[in-house]
Amino acid sequence: MAKQLTTHEEQLVFLKKIEGQIRGVQKMINEKRYCVDIITQIHSIIGALYRVENEVFRKHIAGCLVHALKGKSEVEREKKINEVIELISTFRKII
Repeated sequence: MAKQLTTHEEQLVFLKKIEGQIRGVQKMINEKRYCVDIITQIHSIIGALYRVENEVFRKHIAGCLVHALKGKSEVEREKKINEVIELISTFRKII
């Protein structure tokens, strides 16, 4: 595993909120709530997860990638560039 140059502790607040939302969906299902209400809540959770993902990715580019690009190691630069390209390719396949 690569050395992590950035931290993401601030995302824990959002992840805890998402965790609460997921528990809320479980409760809605147990209470046999209306399907559309459940789907709406799930959509909200997905949006929140995308926001967390975007912030972690942004910090990766601004921190880890920029650090590698400014470094002396051509191997490390290529590795980070390929890593970002692979992530973007993976995201496109999922969506």
